[in-house]
Amino acid sequence: MQDDRIIRETGAAARVAAIVMPVLDALGYRLVRVRLSAQDGLTLQIMAERPDGTMTVDDCEEVSRAVSPALDVEDPIDSAYQLEISSPGIDRPLVRLSDFQAALGHLAKVETSVMVDGRKRFRGQIVGCTGETLTIERDKVAEGEAPLAEIPLDAISDAKLVLTDALIREALKKDKEERRQRKKARRRGEKGGVGDDGTAGEEQPDSAREGPARSASEGE
Repeated sequence: MQDDRIIRETGAAARVAAIVMPVLDALGYRLVRVRLSAQDGLTLQIMAERPDGTMTVDDCEEVSRAVSPALDVEDPIDSAYQLEISSPGIDRPLVRLSDFQAALGHLAKVETSVMVDGRKRFRGQIVGCTGETLTIERDKVAEGEAPLAEIPLDAISDAKLVLTDALIREALKKDKEERRQRKKARRRGEKGGVGDDGTAGEEQPDSAREGPARSASEGE
């Protein structure tokens, strides 16, 4: 079954998402999130990743080169903006069923579009996730409140992991294993005469550039 996003954009961000998703798919990436921010000028952030969750600097640059012409043609935003391509990071947004399932045992913040158990904001440890419901054990519970919250997945409007020591340890462990696997692959490549650049899965800083044909300084 296709692992589609559960949480999606609205308005202009949704128009951008519709434009860039086919481009990302063709390159072997998948969209995590599109966000427009008016802080320090208008910034269009496109968060993407490979299916295995990795996203290198070179990946960000490749995505930027590919989506810029598509955005230029479709022109979904009427004003100048800065285009920013980034990886999800350790405290990543949770947008797919697989994201929630991979986050079992970790602390998360969740917001809903409708009231659930008398509230719209939740914070706690993810202890379960089915195809329809997310179960969170809340870390702060008032007297008389149930510690477990059963949240319908289709009611979630935003969700992300909270940066904790446990999350950092898991990320470092995963990175160490990925580096070990790349080292083994390079050794096999050297023996077989096939090169390997060994870049996948390394540190994931962001790549930012001006939006195509929308910067006030363009052409200068």
